[in-house]
Amino acid sequence: MYLNGREILDCYRSSYKGKEDIHTRLMRRYKDIPSWWFYMLLIITVAVSLVLCIVLNDEVQLPWWGLLFAGAMAFTFTLPISIITATTNQTPGINIITEYVMGIMLPGRPIANVCFKTYGYMSMAQAVSFLNDFKLGHYMKIPPRSMFLVQFIGTILAGTVNLAVAHWLLNSIKNMCVDDPHSDSPWTCPNDRVFFDASVIWGLAGPKRIFGSLGNYGAMNWFFLGGAVGPVIVWVPHKAYPKQHWIRLINLPVLLGATGLMPPATALNYNSWIIVGTIFNFFVFRYRKNWWQRYNYILSAAMDAGVAFMAVLLYLSVGMENKSLTWWGANGEHCDLATCPTAKGIAVDGCPVN
Repeated sequence: MYLNGREILDCYRSSYKGKEDIHTRLMRRYKDIPSWWFYMLLIITVAVSLVLCIVLNDEVQLPWWGLLFAGAMAFTFTLPISIITATTNQTPGINIITEYVMGIMLPGRPIANVCFKTYGYMSMAQAVSFLNDFKLGHYMKIPPRSMFLVQFIGTILAGTVNLAVAHWLLNSIKNMCVDDPHSDSPWTCPNDRVFFDASVIWGLAGPKRIFGSLGNYGAMNWFFLGGAVGPVIVWVPHKAYPKQHWIRLINLPVLLGATGLMPPATALNYNSWIIVGTIFNFFVFRYRKNWWQRYNYILSAAMDAGVAFMAVLLYLSVGMENKSLTWWGANGEHCDLATCPTAKGIAVDGCPVN
């Protein structure tokens, strides 16, 4: 953001009165989307959400001001996150920030914390995805109104189908998403368990009991300051050594946000792409610098396609038979879960009292 601030401001101004590129001129042949379509959709969704928060407050647990605050957070972060996505193809999330903020404001309400996270984080993520699809449609010369209708209808259908399938699975399969040998389900649902665990950690227990005055990890809050100062650390040497173009390529949101998907997996899952990426980059910059522009995106697409292909192949050949593979180097992180309570003053048979 510090390195591209002027560019962002210039692009914002040119979007209203600047020169039009060839893509924009070609898209002028189609009717543009009326602004009132967006305003009406915003008014309807906010009104329905307010009704849920007010009428079903015992179930939702989120007050009406919490809904408006979540919308304000989504609106504030949409622009910077969209810039990072457009520049790096990486979309950092604000899920931890929303959970932390609501956990401080309303501790002991796990459902309210989940709802605030959904309205604050998911609204922003869906807005970035919406813009991403519109950008693709802009380059593919798809009529804007058709894009809007497809997005709107697709969202309604996807939400309805997902809710129906989830309701059917949860009522037809016993102990679904439970890592238990007596469970009838072959799925462990790591992402859903992380979502549930987050509601307990940030909503029920609350950040104050973990990262606040009642917890043991208060020093972790200094990382918020580190994240704010980080771009300045890159900006200063870039200004001091403007001829060193590689400095401005250091993107801390990408480096720090790459670990955002680690909770459903483990740190071991990242070793493979770290090794491959390091070896490839060293070889390219050492011997074939011109390969970077030619084959970097091809390699990235090939690795993504390989992961998707192997996921389907392993599920069909191993997962459906309830078998497992022991991969080399994937023997866990040697960090077993605690079997005894670690909090002070809690007595359990067979466990020492802290």
